[in-house]
Formats: sequence, structure tokens, C-alpha cells
Amino acid sequence: MAEFETVLLDVNAGVATLTINQPKALNALSSAVLADISAAVDVVAADKSARVLVIKGAGDKAFVAGANIKEMSELSPAEGEAFSKAGNDTFSKIANLDIPSIAAVNGFALGGGSELALAADIRIGSTTARLGQPEVGLGIIPGFGGTQRLSRIVGIAKAKELIYTARIVKADEALNMGLLNQVVEVEELEAAVEKMVNAIMKQAPNSVIASKQAIDQGIELPLADALALEAKLFGEQFAHPNQKIGMTAFIEKSAPTFE
Repeated sequence: MAEFETVLLDVNAGVATLTINQPKALNALSSAVLADISAAVDVVAADKSARVLVIKGAGDKAFVAGANIKEMSELSPAEGEAFSKAGNDTFSKIANLDIPSIAAVNGFALGGGSELALAADIRIGSTTARLGQPEVGLGIIPGFGGTQRLSRIVGIAKAKELIYTARIVKADEALNMGLLNQVVEVEELEAAVEKMVNAIMKQAPNSVIASKQAIDQGIELPLADALALEAKLFGEQFAHPNQKIGMTAFIEKSAPTFE
């Protein structure tokens, strides 16, 4: 398995685990960290054994506390745009993976950390999770997808409120607005993520991938086109052996063993 300076990557039994491994810096996103995340996601994308990606931060204080403010403070406008593009390109790699991704959010997920979590398909947080986009208080705007993905997840009005006020959201409120899918006690976070992973892994992998494709691509299309995409992907599943395996198992009242 490839080794990186600032992140850890492990792929085992179909589960890829990406850990931002800079706990002393609260896993802040520097250019080096972004480059390592990007390279690690490339490895996951190329690994056909990987069926789910889990993203987490090392330590007990932060998922990712944000971008590296000291590094950003010296950027020129052109360098700022390039830094934003690097973050957007990296997080889009996560969002565009064929396989589903889960962010395990423990502690602070602010700025770029919140945006990293937003790039995942599912977000499970501990009761200590704190999410927000504080960029306007620094004289900038969210630059790693926050202005776009947050509104798609919690709605335009709520996204504007959170971004305009730089308000930090606690776990229970994040759950209520759909920013987190689930909230558990700190000591239960790993088990909750594992339970979600196992629930996904029990399903037909081709169907999970096609469902993700239908949702992610369809949301950007007019409804009629999105429904046509769904019908196309639905039909394609009948060419896969797992359709026969799944339906036969259902009829026979047995557990399917998918390919």
C-alpha cells in the first residue's frame, strides 16, 4: 500500500480507510495534506477491491479543523484561486468516486474540514462534532466547495445563514438539518461507522454504484432527464449476475451472496 507524509491509507476486506494524520495541527489542510489526500483517493479509485471509503481525522479533537490559515495568509489572488482549485479538485475526486464514502466526524470540522465531510456521501458524527464555515470572519469565502455542496445538502436558505454568520453548528443541530446522517457518543463512533459500512457491504455492489450514479448525476439534470437516467441504470442491472442472485434469494427466502 502506498505511503504518504500526512495521511494514512489502509484497504482491508473491501473497506478503504483514509485518515488525515496531523493531530498536532488538528489535521489542518495545507497544500501538502491536500496533495496527499488527492493521491490517496487516486489509489482507492484504482483499487477494484475497495467498496466503501471511510474518511476520519487522527486524534480526539478534530476531524479537520480547517485549512492552514498561516499558509493562506500570504497568498496572492492568483495563488488563492489555485489553492481553492486544488481543494475543489481533491474533494471532487472523493465525491465522484464510484464507491460510497463515509465521513466519521469527531470534534471540529470547520472550513475545509466541513467541506471535506460534505464531499462524502454519508456523515456520521460524535456528540462532540462541531461543523461550520467560518471563512467570512477571515475576510474570505468557503473555497473548497462549501458554497455549493452545503446548499445542496441543507438547502439554500440554511446554507446562506450558516455561511453569512460563520455560525458553528453542534452535532444535534447538524443532525436535525441533515448535515449529519447520524450522531452517536464519542466511544460509539467507530462502531456506528462499521455498522454503516457492513450494511452497505451486504448489498449488491453494482447496484450501490448505480444508485450513487443515479442520485449524483440526476440531481444536476432536469427531472425528465434524471428519470430517464434512472430507467437506463435500472435496466442495466438486469444484465448483471447479481440481479438473478438477489431475486432468486428473495424468492427462495435465503440470504444472497453477491459477486
